[in-house]
Amino acid sequence: MKRGLIEIYTGDGKGKTTAAVGLCVRALGRGFKVYMVQFLKGRDTGELHILKDYENFKVFRFQTSDKFFWQMTEEEKTELRIEMKKAYELIENVLKNNECDLLILDEIMGVIHNNIYSIDDVLKLMDEKPDTIEMVMTGRNAPEAIIDKADLVTEMKLIKHPFEKGIPARYGIEF
Repeated sequence: MKRGLIEIYTGDGKGKTTAAVGLCVRALGRGFKVYMVQFLKGRDTGELHILKDYENFKVFRFQTSDKFFWQMTEEEKTELRIEMKKAYELIENVLKNNECDLLILDEIMGVIHNNIYSIDDVLKLMDEKPDTIEMVMTGRNAPEAIIDKADLVTEMKLIKHPFEKGIPARYGIEF
């Protein structure tokens, strides 16, 4: 890639990961190598079933629990912090060794929001990104300093959601 940029998909609306996966599919269709690091996601999701068949796609998940952060015990949160340290080290190595064309850091904003990574930690990753890698970061509540440093920021805004009517996440649609 001649010029990799930094993209952010944020906001309280649905579709941040879905947009990143859409970009992933486009990149794979052009022969790009795509890495996706998923944070705070231990549950099975449909997109991983289809993407695993692509030779140029790798997903990295470090969370062994399928609980949401707010459901975890302090012991589970401590274990998660250890797992997230390993994820950070992997990302640094991927960037240093220029291992992919598109790097998706899915739900990294949630890691910041839950005080696992600092804003400075993520700014450092942004600084370490070589020009040949496109970096996409997703998650609610993107901090202003990270938004300012990005090249493209899209906000998914919640207008209406079926959850408000008591409709839970649906197999094949939300996960």
